[in-house]
Amino acid sequence: MKINKLTQRLQKNRPMTMVSIRIPNDVIEDLKRVAPMLGFSGYQSLIKAYVGQGLRTDIERLEGGIEISTLLESLRKKGVKEDIISSAMAEAQSPVSVS
Repeated sequence: MKINKLTQRLQKNRPMTMVSIRIPNDVIEDLKRVAPMLGFSGYQSLIKAYVGQGLRTDIERLEGGIEISTLLESLRKKGVKEDIISSAMAEAQSPVSVS
């Protein structure tokens, strides 16, 4: 995640939107039980932490594609042939085979 975006996310006075979701009662009870053990004031704070953690993980994983495209463009500028780039990309995307 970019540093300026992370700085914005850490601000306490960010605008909020109320969201309503249906969660099974037993899950809520587990959240209420676990929240204080993890240092949260309540289960809603724990839910927000879980959502934030998952979101940051996915954003980091998905934004990794930007770095790959930047790398590919750099390789092209340095004269690496397209067939070599294509072959390397195919190899990197295919499952590893065990001999």
